[in-house]
Amino acid sequence: MSKALERRAKLRESLIQTAEKSMSVGGLTGLKTRELAREIGVANGAVYNLVDDMDELILRVGSRTLARLDASLTAAESNGPALPQETLVRIAVAYCDFAAENLELWRALFEHRMAPGKPVPEWAISEQMNLFRHIYQPLADLFPERTPAELGVTARSLFSAVHGMVLLGLEQKLIAVPVDALRKEIAVIVGAMVDGLTEPSKTK
Repeated sequence: MSKALERRAKLRESLIQTAEKSMSVGGLTGLKTRELAREIGVANGAVYNLVDDMDELILRVGSRTLARLDASLTAAESNGPALPQETLVRIAVAYCDFAAENLELWRALFEHRMAPGKPVPEWAISEQMNLFRHIYQPLADLFPERTPAELGVTARSLFSAVHGMVLLGLEQKLIAVPVDALRKEIAVIVGAMVDGLTEPSKTK
């Protein structure tokens, strides 16, 4: 790699890290091109020599957030032997904990919207979809008779339920719920949902 390319790679990494730091404090609204350029020591316009646009920069920060979320869910899965039901509860609670500890970066994953008419890149979609394996595999163990498509729908439904609880529970308004209480509620409700899903199979 030439020195010029090496310098660009280092500046690009510095830009993404600086953007991540800014977003961790102020969310998407805390991301200012001029401030980012000053932090990494380049001219304002030079930011767009490192990334295509702000959409790419936000997605690159999101990629780092997703990687850390993936690691947190993996750690929850491997925290000792467990039945599939217990694994799903662990994953849900780990998701809640990650969101609480990385609130602004977690919110940015769902608040960011691409510029009108601009699709989300395939690499970003792939990273997002890859996380569903944490839910999919325990469900596959619970319901070996279900097709991949059916398991995919159930995985998305469980995620939507947990995500909704976390989103509302961590909202910094009157409906906010203390994290410890939210963790307990999520564990109870996910457990009840899984029991409800398996009950029809038990009665056949």
